[in-house]
Formats: sequence, structure tokens, C-alpha cells
Amino acid sequence: MATNPPNDGSRKGAVKDRSQVYNPKTDSWVKRDSENGQFMDVKTSDNKPFKGVTKEKK
Repeated sequence: MATNPPNDGSRKGAVKDRSQVYNPKTDSWVKRDSENGQFMDVKTSDNKPFKGVTKEKK
């Protein structure tokens, strides 16, 4: 997992065992667990990808 230093508001390193993919049908980013392939979360607040999560290749 990535580490979050105290009182800094930043992240050191990438989040492991997770990836994200863009869904053009819903116009949102979807976070997925790399181990079992289950979808974990959908980002609907804005059209930006999740921070620190690897993007899947098409």
C-alpha cells in the first residue's frame, strides 16, 4: 500500500493491487481490485482519474 506521511497531505508511492479504467458510457473512472477483478468504486464527482492508482491498458 501507499504510505501517507502525517501532516503533509501527500502520498508516497502508488496504491498497489488496484487499477482503474475509464468507462466512456457513464463518463466516469472505475477502480478495480487487481487480485480478484471486482469493481470497488466509481468516481462520479468529477471527470478526473483516482490519484495514485494505476491505469489499465486497453
